[in-house]
Amino acid sequence: MNYLRICVKLLLHGLCSNTTVKSLDLKGNNLRTMGAEALGKLLRQNKSIRSLILEWNSLGVWEEGFSFFCQGLGANNSLQRLDLRNNQINHHGAGELAMALKRNASLQELDLRWNNIGLLGGRALLNCLHSNKALKRLELAGNNVPSDILKAVEQALDHNQDRQTILSETQNRACMLSKEILNLKDEKTKQFLDLMDTIDKQREEIARSGRISAGRVSQLQEALKEQHSIMNSVKAKLQMTEAALALSEQKVHNLGELLSAMKQEQANMVERHFAELQQQKQEGADREGKLFRDLSACSEKNLLLRNQVDELEKKCKVQQDQLFQLKQDLTNTTAELKLRAVQAEERLEMEKRRLKQSLEDMESLRLKEVDHMTQHMEASERSLQDRVQRLEAIRIALEEELSQVKAAALTERGHAEEELIKVRNQARLDEQQRLEHLQEKLRLMTESRDEAQNCCLKQKQMVSEAQAKASQLSLHADGLRRRIEELQQDLNSKEQEKVTEVNKVKVELQEQIGHLQAERTAQEGLREKIAALERQLKVLSSNHREALLDKEGEISVLLEKLRMKEADISRMREEEAQRANLLQNAIMAYVQGSPLRTHSSRK
Repeated sequence: MNYLRICVKLLLHGLCSNTTVKSLDLKGNNLRTMGAEALGKLLRQNKSIRSLILEWNSLGVWEEGFSFFCQGLGANNSLQRLDLRNNQINHHGAGELAMALKRNASLQELDLRWNNIGLLGGRALLNCLHSNKALKRLELAGNNVPSDILKAVEQALDHNQDRQTILSETQNRACMLSKEILNLKDEKTKQFLDLMDTIDKQREEIARSGRISAGRVSQLQEALKEQHSIMNSVKAKLQMTEAALALSEQKVHNLGELLSAMKQEQANMVERHFAELQQQKQEGADREGKLFRDLSACSEKNLLLRNQVDELEKKCKVQQDQLFQLKQDLTNTTAELKLRAVQAEERLEMEKRRLKQSLEDMESLRLKEVDHMTQHMEASERSLQDRVQRLEAIRIALEEELSQVKAAALTERGHAEEELIKVRNQARLDEQQRLEHLQEKLRLMTESRDEAQNCCLKQKQMVSEAQAKASQLSLHADGLRRRIEELQQDLNSKEQEKVTEVNKVKVELQEQIGHLQAERTAQEGLREKIAALERQLKVLSSNHREALLDKEGEISVLLEKLRMKEADISRMREEEAQRANLLQNAIMAYVQGSPLRTHSSRK
């Protein structure tokens, strides 16, 4: 046997650093002081064992070893099942075990059948269940524990099971809500990134179109320079013709009629070119009016967008005020419920103390009466014996008197026992009435708790409505994006119109150059037309550049507003998520702190 105990001790010391063993069965090894100390050390150091079976040992015989075992159990946070059947555990050992259970938060099943716990041990285990919320199963059969204590233990274990189920449900709900919030955040970030990508692409397209237009303008400038060089060559040719005309002055008289005719044609051409210039000026004025109308329409759209943004901000402020008011109402209701629960518990404790004091008083009175009767009987017996010794002659008479005194004592004892039974029955009836009254109060408290839960559900509905409004805001932001795309399309169309206008001007310039080459006599008028056309080109290019800069400024302002709206929407969602977490934490705290929940659920 000593060799077996040493082997078990070495085994337990080796398991202290083990991390793979989940279940340990040491049934029927007659473990005593050394084994209990080794088991206490094992439970203090090992974090992997979930099940420990110690049936048919003698751990409860030596109180010091069992106390060391209980200290290790109190320090353990991984063991879930413990079997201590047939270990000779008395009420002292049960007290040590109750102290360990108060500090242990992982043990779920404890088997203490066929020990010697008794009434005191049962009370100690019942008291520890008020602070231990993890134990779900406790077997106490074969321990001489009264039935009322067993029922109270079963009620406490049912309370722990209900509490564990509610905690698991709330944790699952919290996990689901956090996952949904993370999914929403991911979706919004993806949408924001897509929007930024589209905006960057549009900016690149605008920059590319600007570069293309700048290249085209440079090409036009080069063409104008070529035309200037052609004009210079034409000027040189004119000088040569003037020299030829000086030599041919003699032919002037003959060619007078021809010159008059040519002058008439030149006048007609000047009038025609003047009409064309007026027409071009009118077209430029029409284009400027069209651009001004487009700018006014864009400004009106911006005003409408600003008004809508102000309305959305007002709605968000109203929702925040409503959520704050609901939070204050919830805190007030929880505080009232806690106060009522504390008052009910204090009343229960007062009633229990009164009942206990009355029972103790009745018991002390009964004991005093019994002692008084026994003392009276002993005194009467002593006097009778003295009289028998002194007066043997009248012994028969004294025996008759003694029998009469005994009969009277028996009758008095019977009367006293009947009165005691009546008093006990009356006390039990009073206790039942008080318990019924307390149960009615508990029912009222459960109704108030149900009302608080309904308030919490309403607040959750308000949170869902706020989320729906946030989705509406996101839809409105999508509408703003579509409007920005429409404005960009308008800009592209205007750029195309500008390109077509430049091409038209280029064609007209080419036509004018052809006319200049064909009609050398009208070169001065053509020079004036070319200068006017150059001025118009400069004005048109400057106007188009200013319009492009204004449109880019408007686009940047709209993008900044869109980013601000996205930031406000993300902030509102984060605040809503935080408020939902606060509500869940408040509900969990209320469920964990309410000791009367099990009574209401069983009803």
